[in-house]
Amino acid sequence: MLAAGGALALAASSGLLAGCGADAKDGGGSDRFRAAFTAGGSQETLDPHVAPNFVDQARAKALYDTLGTYADDMSVRERLAESWESDASGTRWRIRLRKAEFHDGKPVTAKDVLYSYRRAADPATGSPSQVLLSAIDFHATRADGERSVVFALKAPNFEFPTVFAGPGTEIIPDGTKDFRKPVGSGPFTYVSFTPGGTARYRRWTGHWDGAPHIAELEIVPANEESARLNALLSGQVHYASDMAGASVDRLKKEGSTRLLTAGRATAQQLLLRTGRKPFDDPRLVRAVQLGIDRAALVRVALAGHGEVGNDLFGLGLRGYPQGLEPRERDIGEARRLVKEAGAEGLHITVETSSVDATWEPAADLMAHQLREAGLRLTANTRASSTYFSEIRTQGVAAFNTTSTLPVSDFLQQRVRGGAARNQTQYASKKFDTLLEHARTTRDEQNRLALLARAQKIARDESGLLVWAFSDANDAIGPSVRGLRAAPPNSHDWARFDRVRIG
Repeated sequence: MLAAGGALALAASSGLLAGCGADAKDGGGSDRFRAAFTAGGSQETLDPHVAPNFVDQARAKALYDTLGTYADDMSVRERLAESWESDASGTRWRIRLRKAEFHDGKPVTAKDVLYSYRRAADPATGSPSQVLLSAIDFHATRADGERSVVFALKAPNFEFPTVFAGPGTEIIPDGTKDFRKPVGSGPFTYVSFTPGGTARYRRWTGHWDGAPHIAELEIVPANEESARLNALLSGQVHYASDMAGASVDRLKKEGSTRLLTAGRATAQQLLLRTGRKPFDDPRLVRAVQLGIDRAALVRVALAGHGEVGNDLFGLGLRGYPQGLEPRERDIGEARRLVKEAGAEGLHITVETSSVDATWEPAADLMAHQLREAGLRLTANTRASSTYFSEIRTQGVAAFNTTSTLPVSDFLQQRVRGGAARNQTQYASKKFDTLLEHARTTRDEQNRLALLARAQKIARDESGLLVWAFSDANDAIGPSVRGLRAAPPNSHDWARFDRVRIG
């Protein structure tokens, strides 16, 4: 498709894009918006409950809708849900639906919501929100009229609304099993889709939030960053996702295009597996924390397009602890801890990949920095196609990234003891107790204070080192209006129904 890079990529893509000719009846070629994303290959599907990649989420946002949506700070706003409220215990939540229709004219009802959530909560489906949805007691949950649902939870949870907006929670018609010609309630209707190829959609005038401004939307595959850049500069696409490094600098100099830069959008992490040697020794975790130079990593590995991290996820988001002192480099203390642990000259392998262009230069620089502390760090580069599945079980240290999510959900899914995505194998009864206490506390300020206490513990102990926050950069052509910079997973990111061309 567009994946070959450079002139070859543009030549290869011309046939793909030229095949999408204008239809006079729906606005013509000037009314068709094309967005380039990294594709997921031949296994892709339009099943919205299986949305591991950003391109999947962009397609889902076009076709479907969710009960809620995330603001930039990951607080929750209404979408298909008109309102929600809990009882005093936090175990019963009533959601009232607004009047909305699916593309086939049928109303969105409580039965559709229950079917969608049961399906996404099934581990066999593979929804990224499965763990959060598993907190629902579906035997006690019920429809209370056509547009009202009462969710029963297995335990109190006053953070439950964060589930409504998560990827993999889209509402589909009751009984849907076939997604070859999907029906949703989103702003665009399905036209065609080839797994690993182009997805094409048409404006739906019956959308509850107003019809899109463009007649058609095409999401096209371009796996190489250079291919997305060149397609944008040549005018073959209007939107190029995920620009970084030299491409960002080139676009700034070029001038005719516009960058949409969302700061702090991605947490750059080094995962130290505290459940295995050598990082079962907290002195070595601490030595790595103090031995790396975060400012240098941002300057070199991120080419300055980001800011220093402080070993906690979610800087700037609702629930992030305020007033934390920065983690300063202290090579003398790092060296002392290594010596005290009897680990001088210890060889550590860190898993990395080309999945993120910053990881390999970061690994090289960290190796140089930690050598001063007496540790020998070497990188093991794994294939991008299998990287994330392999690091779940293999190795003692690995690079990882996480885009914007609600802080409470991140802690539940990635840090809580025994959580399926807790890749450092951290286990702390004190942390888990504070996290659970926060979820069962009704008062918002008290709940956030408990979350802050839990995070301060995990910051020192969990082995999850957030060394930086990198910017998210998407780029748009000179004729595009109606898009703004927004963090991935938020409401306004890839909000193509608000786009205008010209």
